[in-house]
Formats: sequence, structure tokens, C-alpha cells
Amino acid sequence: MANYLAQFQTIKNTCGHLVIAVEDVSDLWPTVKNGFEGRLPFRRASLNNKTRNPVFVENLSAEYILTTDARLRSRYPQEQLLFWFREPYAIVVLVTCEDLDEFKTILKPRLKLIVQNDEREWFIVFVNRAHPNNDQATKMAKKVYAKLEVEFSSKKRERCCKLDIQAPEANFWEDFELKIMECIRNTLDRRVQFYEDEIRKLSEQRLMPVWNFCNFFILKESLAFMFEMAHLHEDCLREYDELELCYSETVNVTGKQRDFGGIEGGDDQAALLNPVKKPLTQIVQDDSFREFEFRQYLFACQSKLLFKLNRPFEVASRGYSFIISFSKVLALHESTLPFCLREVWIITASLALINATSSNYNEGAVAPDVEKEFYRLQGDLYSLCRTKFMRLAYLIGYGMGIERSPANSALLSMLPWPKPAIWPSVPPDTSSEVLEKEKMIVQAMTRVKHFGIQRKPLPLEPSVLLREANRRRASLSAGNVFEMFEGYPNFNDSLGSDVAIKTPPLPKAPATSMTRTNSTPRNFESSINRPMRLAEIHVAAEHALRQTISYPDMWKSLSSIEDFEQKYLELTKGAAENYHRSWWKRHGVVLDGEIAAVCHKHGNFDLAAKLYEKVCALYAGEGWQDLLAEVLPYLAECQKTLNDDAGYLQSCVRLLSLDKGLFLLKERQAFQKEVIHLAHSEMKHPVPLDVSSLITFSGNPGPPLELCDGDPCSLSVTVWSGFPDDITLESLSLTLIETHNADEGAKATSSSAATILKPGRNTVTLSLPAQKPGSYVLGVLTGQIGHLRFRSHSFSKGAPADSDDFMSYEKPTRPILKVSKPRALVDLAPAISSALLINEPQWVGIVIRPINYSLKGGVLHIDTGPGLKIDDSHFIEMERYVNKSQSEADTGKTHGYKEDTLPAISEEVKQLTIQDGSVMLPDWSSDITSVLWIPVRAISDGISRATSQTQSIVDGMRTIALKLEFGVSHNQTFDRTLAVHFTDPFHVSTHVIDKCNDGTLLLQVTLHSQVKTTLTIHDAWLDLQDGFVHTCGNDGRPASAFFPLIVSSSSRAGLLFSICLGTTATKGEAKEINDESVLNIGYRITGHRSPGTHTPPLSVDHPATQAMNQDLIFKSAVVLQRPVLDPCLAVGFLPLPSDGLRVGQLVKVNWRIERLKDSEENPIHQEMEVLYEVDANSENWMIAGRKRGHVSLSTKQGSRIVISILCLPLVAGYVRPPHLELPDVDNTNISCNPPTPHLICVLPPVLCSSYCVPA
Repeated sequence: MANYLAQFQTIKNTCGHLVIAVEDVSDLWPTVKNGFEGRLPFRRASLNNKTRNPVFVENLSAEYILTTDARLRSRYPQEQLLFWFREPYAIVVLVTCEDLDEFKTILKPRLKLIVQNDEREWFIVFVNRAHPNNDQATKMAKKVYAKLEVEFSSKKRERCCKLDIQAPEANFWEDFELKIMECIRNTLDRRVQFYEDEIRKLSEQRLMPVWNFCNFFILKESLAFMFEMAHLHEDCLREYDELELCYSETVNVTGKQRDFGGIEGGDDQAALLNPVKKPLTQIVQDDSFREFEFRQYLFACQSKLLFKLNRPFEVASRGYSFIISFSKVLALHESTLPFCLREVWIITASLALINATSSNYNEGAVAPDVEKEFYRLQGDLYSLCRTKFMRLAYLIGYGMGIERSPANSALLSMLPWPKPAIWPSVPPDTSSEVLEKEKMIVQAMTRVKHFGIQRKPLPLEPSVLLREANRRRASLSAGNVFEMFEGYPNFNDSLGSDVAIKTPPLPKAPATSMTRTNSTPRNFESSINRPMRLAEIHVAAEHALRQTISYPDMWKSLSSIEDFEQKYLELTKGAAENYHRSWWKRHGVVLDGEIAAVCHKHGNFDLAAKLYEKVCALYAGEGWQDLLAEVLPYLAECQKTLNDDAGYLQSCVRLLSLDKGLFLLKERQAFQKEVIHLAHSEMKHPVPLDVSSLITFSGNPGPPLELCDGDPCSLSVTVWSGFPDDITLESLSLTLIETHNADEGAKATSSSAATILKPGRNTVTLSLPAQKPGSYVLGVLTGQIGHLRFRSHSFSKGAPADSDDFMSYEKPTRPILKVSKPRALVDLAPAISSALLINEPQWVGIVIRPINYSLKGGVLHIDTGPGLKIDDSHFIEMERYVNKSQSEADTGKTHGYKEDTLPAISEEVKQLTIQDGSVMLPDWSSDITSVLWIPVRAISDGISRATSQTQSIVDGMRTIALKLEFGVSHNQTFDRTLAVHFTDPFHVSTHVIDKCNDGTLLLQVTLHSQVKTTLTIHDAWLDLQDGFVHTCGNDGRPASAFFPLIVSSSSRAGLLFSICLGTTATKGEAKEINDESVLNIGYRITGHRSPGTHTPPLSVDHPATQAMNQDLIFKSAVVLQRPVLDPCLAVGFLPLPSDGLRVGQLVKVNWRIERLKDSEENPIHQEMEVLYEVDANSENWMIAGRKRGHVSLSTKQGSRIVISILCLPLVAGYVRPPHLELPDVDNTNISCNPPTPHLICVLPPVLCSSYCVPA
């Protein structure tokens, strides 16, 4: 079967669609050919796949071929069985007949002969050529077609259809396609079953010695090709997958040595997408195929099917995996392959896959996740191609054109060198090329970074190329390193980079060393006496690559350093762009850095700066400081060249903020020098500088600073400086952020003096103005260096207090400042609980109680109200307040202080002075409850009077307005007005207890103590008014003189005076008349100032002994009235009408006035005018007449007069009637008879129908 391989390949290349045979019985094909072929390809077909499931196929290609065609007649039976896939899938029999006899005798037997083969699918098309107007011919055609259906159709399957040439029916073509699809489907199912059976038989014999993979391949691919012709691409792809798996299992069978391939011309160009690059007959070997070509052939077939299925993503995914796996296979056979064929093949394969998949990919046709993964694969292919391309360039001496970046170093240093059996030797007549390479090596200088940074370049090779190449030469042993380097003292300098020997120099071999055995193969005739130099290695590799690379464009990219850089840039951009559109955006940014290096090298600093900024942002975000230290100097150099002062300044700050171990001290000092130089220079466009990574800050350890609303203070902040030297800050300020409202902040400003930050830890004290209530955390640290404003928003946390290292940058959750909501910070209350003496100096105590707040430096302003003044003749005293009613523990708990935390204050009284109504509080009283005693005097101009009722408390009330200023800058104020009650020591009431027959009156004076202290009465006397005299001539002293008389608090005492009526003074002596009697009491007080009333304080210049013997005098006016025995007038209330009073009805109220005795005032006049006034409640009565007036009354005894007033009751019920008063007549001269009733009854008004509203 393997002998038919060439024929199979030819058939496969020429046959790409299904074949439909046409059996033209009645020579009708020329007539219907155009109509049949015009319906191709079939728009929609239903076929069965390998698992017998229906599949709808669109645009199914097919070809009509007559059975008399040579393509169908020239096949041998064995060929027809082997290549059954090219045989017709249906037979269309074209017949026509216009006579029944002709049908029975000629047409029917012939059709029976044609359709007698059961393995062929057929159906008959009866062509009616009769004209529609010819009824006889039309009827005959219908009869013949009916007979045809009876003979060749059955109930299970219709095998006949009729085509009218003159007037075709509309549903003919639909019926025709259904029948032909049924034939194709049945034929396909039958042939699939046949191939499956044959393949199963061969698979069962796979372990037998006679098994031939070529036979299996022809059957398997025949089945796959048949699926492909039927557009069943999924089944076709599955067959090729199974074929690849079977080949992988049989290709490396032990005991069978086969050629790998890959040594022919053009094999360096991958054939992953070209299955016809090499005929199968050229790669066949014995009973199988060469692995190098056949694996690529299988993948090419698979990729072609995937493209037909519109799956470019799967082509890229399979292709990348295939390149990686096949690269490992190439590495196993590298010794037999041309020099660097593996690298060249990978490059061509990757580029071919990239071009094919990108051209067949429709953006947006797949899910976003699949699309990103597709671009990721494209980026991987570009990156793989780029890596191999750099390796080839390095081998031929273009290493100086490759940027020694961390990414390139990581790729190339882990990529092994090619491993040919023998390293290529230098061709003859190449001395000029070697000399040119040596010049390139010598002139290749390491690029010095900005700021004079010099670092050992990163390696671009896994091991020293010089050693690797010479080791693989036939004349040198693997271990003779000294011989390779002998005579090259400047070897390290000539390499100039990563080829420096890391091992110490080996000692010279002794003279008696053993003779080496050359490792040259037997067919290597030349003998090399010395190792190859590096330039010779490059020249040898270049000439070997010329023999390997057959693709002109590929070699053109390696012909010069400029062409190499152009191709290198193209591959790098392709990888970066695809990575940016995929998940792996970081890979794209890293490759942007490689593009930036090329731009920087060629002077395109603008584009290089933009790309370097992206790379630096990635490295900084990921915390890759080692990588950032490699790239950031280049960015700074570009920014300085472009005069981007702001960017250059920021780059210098970022360099300073990197780990100290990445740069030398002098390099860091150079960074700081640049920062200071720019800060003090005039920048064209100054911008705020962010130094968050260089200057960090935090609050001091411990609890947060607690303030009250409105309190300023000083806030200490720990600032860490990353500058290597001291730096001077012209200003420094800090913004605090409220935890519950980030939009509002408070600003703390430092002093105007410059602040010097030393490297490491610094403590800075900032003045903090008054803040709103809330909890505050550190916000932004701002300041100024020269003309430059800077800001830092990085927070430090976690380092010990004595550490100078930078703390980790983390936003703190612990507040640095807590400002409490407005609350009571102090309380001012009176220290006395009872009334004080009026008109006497008294101590007023004010209790000053701080509430968890210091009153240090507080000033109390005192303003006394009307009737009260401060006694300037006395000092103000202050002492610690002790509440006698509570224990010491309770007192400490109430005021927020513990007993052991109370300051040691002397218990003695401290004297203070008052200036302009203000008192400065001493420091010892700032945190404890104290009482301030102020000497005051309540002034009352009048004299107390003896009454039966107690004196109103309002009369003795005085006020003291207090204003306490306290806090750091007296920003806190507390205002309170205290009411202090002053009173007389006694309340005096009088009562005549007895009237003697001789006119003597016994007057009892009751003294009620109004103070909460003990009073001692030492003397008392009564100065009588005119008309009264004392009896017995006792000079006004009481009859009961039991002095001293002690009166306790709230108790009573009585004095008894004996008086009698005396003569009244005449009008000439009126100026000496006393209208009131005055009671004089001399007393003393024994109380303390804490509860209330007490002994008046001593003045500064008052002798103490004199004050002790001095009594206080209390005076009270006592009104004595002479008895009135005969009234002058009588006023009577006359009865009201008997029918009662009603609301709204006028009523006459009458009063009668009668003179009881003759008038003594105007004896000459017969009549006297009497003033009257009616008093009535306006809510109950309306007065219709005059309320006030005069009436004439005779002066003679018994004269009478009636006063009538019209009144209108306003309310119903029991109300008080109007009252008549005589203002000019003393009440003692009026006798009411009968008295006015207390209440009278007023009835409701009478109901009136005129006010009724009908319902």
C-alpha cells in the first residue's frame, strides 16, 4: 500500500470536492448542464459526522462528471477501493421517454441494468420536453413518469423526480437537492464505516513487526481528506490529531534508527503553514517518515483546518506549544543539524505564525477573554523570536548593539549556547573580517550612566563564549582553560562586559604535565594548535550562519548592526504592542523599556522619556527597586536633556528614595546636589514636588494629643529624611485630616525659622491652631526648599523609638489628635448655701471646679450687679475646696481626680489681689477644685419694716457676673452669673397683746432669725413715733431685758415694750414729727463664712480687738396707729333686683353713703365733695356709666346719698360684684354696713329663635 503514496499525494492535490456521476441515458446533459451546475455549491447541506450526528454544512462544493468521462473509466478496481474517497458520491440518471411501449421495451431494461449495483446511491431525473400547449404529449409524459415511479420508487424512498424543460416547477430544485443530499449522506456514511474498519484492523497490528506506518497514514489521511471534502472540518481535525498521536508513539520505537532530517537546503525555513512544501515521497523513510518534515506537515494540515474553522487563536496556541516542544526535539539532534538551525527555525516559525494568525484574526469576533489571550500568545511568539534573534546577533559580534537591561540579561543568560558537534572554524582569507571584528570589540565601551554611575554590566550569555567555542573545537580538551586564555592579558577588557572570569586565575600547568588527547573526530583532518580568539569566533559563526540561513530577508537583518537594530526594534515593538492588548501588560511595559533604550541610544530623548516613565511607574508600583535603579538614571538623563526641570527633579528625588545599598554615598550626594541646585534656581514652570517616598512622617508614640474645642497647642511630629546630607527647609507645615470628613483639614504651621533635617530621624514641633471637634490623623506634610514647594503624604509606622531607619509607608489608623466636642470644661458655683447679711461686709465664695481640663494661667473677671460692690478694704482669699458632705474618695471620683494624683497644695488660705475687676488664678489651683472668697457689700437704701408677712426673697437678691478666661492662650471662656441672696438678720412682727385700763399698751416684738447661724442680741431699744411714749421712763429698752439673748438659726425671740398714748405735736412742731417708730437691735454673729452669714471680715487697717467688741446694729421701722373709735361715713350695698341677673341685660347697682357724725374739717361749708370710684373686673362686667366721679354730701350728721351705676354682666355663674371705693377718705373712717356680698349669681341669657338656623 505504501507504493501508492505518490499517487495518493497527486490525487489529494487535484481533487478537492465531491464527485457526482451523471448517467445520461437519453443524451440530456447538454440541455440540463447549465441548470445543474448553476446550483453549485450547495447552499446548505445536512450530513452526518463521524459519530452519525447530523451536521449542517454550508457551501458544499461538488462536481458533475459524466460516467463516460475518462476520469471515472480509467481506474483499476484496487485503486478504487484504496482511494474510495474520490469515487462518485451519487449517480444522477437522466432519462426521457414519450411512449409507453418504448419505456417498457427499451428504457426500463436499461435502467434496471444501471441501478442493479446496491453499493451505489442513485436517483432518476425524468426530463419532460413536451410543450405545455401540447396536451397529448404532456399526458403521455405524465403516464410515463407514473410508470417510472412505480418501477423504481418505493414507500421507503422516493428515487424519481421530474424536470419540465418548458415550464419548470418551483419545487423541483428543492426536491432535487434533498434527493442528492440523501445519496451523498448515505455514501459518506458507508465509506466512513469502511475506512474505520480498515484503520481498526491496522491499529490492532501496530505492535507486530510487519506493521507499516505509511499504510496506516494513507488510510487515516484518506478518511481525513474525505471529511475535508465534505466540509466536516471538525472530524478531519480529529483524524489529524489521532494521526499525530500515533506517530509520536511509533517514531521513537527502540531498535529502529531513522534519519531525523533537517539537513537539506531550505530546512531552516519552517513549514508550519505549508503542507506541500515537500512531497511526502521525499520524506518517507522505510515504513515511516522523517520526523523533522513530517511533524511540520501534520501541524500544517491541522492549522489549515483551524483557519477554515475560523480559529486563529487555536492556531496560535497550538503553534506556540508546537514550537516549544519541537525546539526541544531539535536540541536533541542539534549535533547533526547545521549550525544554529534550531534558532533560525524558531525565528521563521514564529514569524510565520504571527503573520498568518494576525491576518486571519477578526477583532471583536470572540469573547474578550479569548481576545486577550490571543494577543498574549502573539506577544509570546514575538518575544521568543526576539530572544533567538538576539542570540544569533550576539554570536556574530553584535553584542554591543544589545541593551544590557535586566530583561535581556534574564533572557539571554538562561539561554544555552548552540551545541554543534564541532564549532565552526575560521574560513581562510578572512583576516580582514577578523580585524574588523576586533576593532568593534575594542571600541565597544560600556555606556556610563548619568550622575557618573558605574556598575558592572549585566551578562548576556550563560557562560563565556570564548571558552564554550574553544571547548567544542576538536583540538582542545574540555578542561584546558589556561591554554585558551594564555597570551591574552587584556581578555577581560576586550570583552568589556559580562565575559569577565568570575573564578580566580588558574595556575600555569607544570612543565611535566601529561600529554592531552585531542577530541577531534576521525574525519576532522586539520590540526589547530591554538585557541580561537573572540573575533575569530564571531567570524566563524557568521560564515556558518550564511550556510544555514536560506531566507534572504533573514540574512539581511543580520548583515549589519543597523539592520539588526531595525529588526530588533520591530520585534520588540510587536511584542510590546501585543502584550499591552493582553493580560500581560507588565511584559509590554518592560519591553517598552527596551524600545526606550534604542531611542535613547539614537538621540530620540522625547520618546525615550515617555517610555521610561511607564517602565519606572511599573517598577515603582511593584516595589522592584533593583530594576528601578537600572532604568531611573536614563530617565533622568532624558529629562535633563529635554529641559524638563520638574520631571528631572522628581527623578532625582526617586533616586534618593531608593534603597541606600543600591547606590554609593557619593552618588546619593550627587542626587541631593542636583535637587538643591534646582530648588534654588529659577524654574520656568515650578510645580509642587512630591517627596512622599523620600520624606516620611509620623506622630510620636503613645496616646493621641487630646484637646478641647478651640484649644491651640504645639504638636510634635517625627520626620524621617532620606537625604544623605543635612538639608535646610525654609518652611514646614502639616495638614491634619479629620477621620470622618476627609474634605476638611486643619493646618499646623511651624515657626518662620528654617528647619534643618538631618539624615534619618528628626523631631519637629509645629504650632497647631484651634481645631474643630473630631479625631484627626496625619494628612500632608508640605514645605519649601529654596523656591520649590514640596509635599509628602507618606506615613511611617512600626519602627522603635530610637531607630533612624525609614519606616514602612502605611497610612496610620491611629489618630494623632483628638478634639472633643464642646463640653463643660469648668464649673463656677456659689460656695454658700444661705443668705448673707445686707449692708454688712460679707464673704461670697465661688467654687471653681475644672472638669478634666487645666486652668493654668486662668483669669477670672468679676462684675457686680446693682446694689452690690466689692469691698476694696479687704484681700481676696483662695483655698482648696473640701466638700464636707462627701468622703475624700467620693470627691476624687466626682471631680475626675484620684486621691494619690492630687497635687500637694498647702491647706492655708492664699490671699490674692484684684485689679480692675480681674483675679489671676494661681497655678496650684489649675487642676483641683478650689473656692475663691470675695469681700462684698450689698447696699440697701431703705430700712426694713415690721410686717406680718415674710420679706420677699427678690428684694434681697443681688447678682455677680463672672467670666473665666483659661486655656493655652486664653482661648477658652466660661461665663456665668451667680445670684446671691442678702437679707436682714431678723424679720420683725409686732402685736399689741394687751390694752390696760389706764391706756397702757403692751407691744410684743417678735424677732424671727433669717440666717443660718447663731445671733447674740446684746441690746435693743425702740424709738417711738409721735403720739406714743414709753412708760416708766425706761429710755426705750424692753420691759424684759434678758441680755445677752441668743437666737439660734431659724428660731424666734420676743421683746416686750410698755408704751402709752401721748400728745400729738402741733402744726408748728411738724418738722420734728416722726411718723414711724424705729426698733434698734445690737447683735453679734458667731457663724463661719462657708455656710452663709458670718462675721464681717476685718479690714486691713482695722484692729482685731476693736472689731471683736463692736456690735452690729439692725434697725426696723414699726408703724403704730392710734385707735379710731368713731367712723365718719358708712357705705352700704343696696339689694339687687329680685328677678335675678342675666348675661346681656343691664342692671342698676346702688350704693348708699351716710354721714355718721358732723364733719370737723370744713365747719363753714354746708356740703362737701366726696370722690368715688367703682372697681369691677372687666372680664365679668361692663360699666355703662362713669367709673369715677364726685358727689355732694352734706356735712351734717345723718345726711345720705345714693350712687347708681348701670352694669352689664358678661359671664354666667357666680361672680364678684362691682365695688365702690372712696379714695380721699381713710379706711378707718369708713364703716361698711351692710357689707358687700362676696359673690352673686348671673344667669345665662334667654334663648332667642331669631338666631336659629334651619337644618
